[in-house]
Amino acid sequence: MKVRLPKENLPYPWPPLPGRSERPVWTGKGFCLGDAWMPILQYEGGSSGWTEELTFFHEETAGEDHFIDKASREHALEQLHKYVKGRSPVILEVGCSSGFLLRSIRENMPQAFLIGADCVSGPLLHLARRIPDVALLQFDLSRCPLPDGSVDAVVLLNVLEHIEKDQEAVNHVYRILRSGGIAVLEVPAGPHLYDVYDQVLMHHRRYSLPALRRLVEAARLRPLEQSHLGFFLYPGFWWVKRRNRGFLFQDGKSQRGVVAQNITRTRKSVLLTFLLRLEMALGRWASYPLGIRCLMTCRKEI
Repeated sequence: MKVRLPKENLPYPWPPLPGRSERPVWTGKGFCLGDAWMPILQYEGGSSGWTEELTFFHEETAGEDHFIDKASREHALEQLHKYVKGRSPVILEVGCSSGFLLRSIRENMPQAFLIGADCVSGPLLHLARRIPDVALLQFDLSRCPLPDGSVDAVVLLNVLEHIEKDQEAVNHVYRILRSGGIAVLEVPAGPHLYDVYDQVLMHHRRYSLPALRRLVEAARLRPLEQSHLGFFLYPGFWWVKRRNRGFLFQDGKSQRGVVAQNITRTRKSVLLTFLLRLEMALGRWASYPLGIRCLMTCRKEI
């Protein structure tokens, strides 16, 4: 039985799935492929440093309301509002995981066409039931299947550190962006602070801001803004990271317990939340020289 497509269906050049010749069509709630309907498009998965288990671990420990993750999403949303123009921009979030940012973008930018992508299918299938009106894809960014010049903005929040070949991933970001399109990037800061948290969450690396800038410029993206998140929190963060290096050689279960404890202890801290809110308010006029995470917004020049 054929799936009837709504008249308001928004055309997008979805690539054929592996082993198929026909192109999928977005129905407004899932995809039509021939006579079949599917909630997500599954392209070639990858070996990125992320798993379904880690998604659920992060949901259980940090949830939707951890103060630093909320600040991260708010910053990304501000950058989208500031730089994304047009009546119906196409916005792609890579590493959408539990969909917290996608829901915020949909609420604040209802005119945008949203695409969420992740390298594992389990969280996407779960997410498809919660936000069926957002197009969801499974793929590895270092082998991104999306066509050239097909999106207006790409958001990657704490994604590049999970990808072994991060330059290939950023090259694909440049390729799929339209002229004038932007990329909003966030990665963990401080290469010298790699600890048990990074090991448990399968980080290949932490970044310095100059290293991130070299990465995006090698892909021909032009940085527009750069700063750090967590400047006011940095002294305590530095102390915890240095302490946690002592757990690098413990067994996996012990390591995961340490990480879970670190996250849950700070999750709803009133003091840390206040300091970060103050930092973000002042950050509209200042760029911070260090912090917990590196922030960068780039543009593909016309």
